[in-house]
Amino acid sequence: MFHPIRRLYDWVLSLAHHRHAPLALFLLAFAESSFFPIPPDVLLIALALGIPARAFRLALITTIGSVLGGLAGYAIGYGFMASAGQWILDVYHFHEQFEKIRTLYLDYDIWAVAIAGFTPIPYKVFTIAAGAFDMDVWRFTLASLFSRGARFFLLAWLIHHYGAAIRVFIDRYFNMLTLLFMVLLVGFFVLIAMW
Repeated sequence: MFHPIRRLYDWVLSLAHHRHAPLALFLLAFAESSFFPIPPDVLLIALALGIPARAFRLALITTIGSVLGGLAGYAIGYGFMASAGQWILDVYHFHEQFEKIRTLYLDYDIWAVAIAGFTPIPYKVFTIAAGAFDMDVWRFTLASLFSRGARFFLLAWLIHHYGAAIRVFIDRYFNMLTLLFMVLLVGFFVLIAMW
């Protein structure tokens, strides 16, 4: 992680000790879904480890913030792609990925949002793209709610049941676990469609 991002990461972790930490979690989840580089998982894990009994409440706060932030990203893509949307793509050097995402939306529509919402793929690019490509806002919201909720509630469940021991495991294998879960989920829907 290069230096400025590491400082942001450390700053996000420091919010766990603030008396308004749940509000900070909501705002971080909102911002990450449309423009901010640090995922809310970092703060969610830190807060949930502090009080595992609140893990599911914190996952709900994170989910709501993320879905609303996703709608903000959608609005950027829908109404401000030429200005704010291009600026965000410039900052993160996501122009090439954005063109690839155009193809994904044409081919997979709601699945593109759901997979980006659950996996470590930069979700903000997909929220902006959904608006830019005029995806149905209700389908976008449902895919976001499902995928972001699944991601954050899975983390909450792991922390609630396994406590601090699971943190190292999550940090080390989170990307692999989310991809495995998505493969299983897509496989499940394919089996249902074939049945």
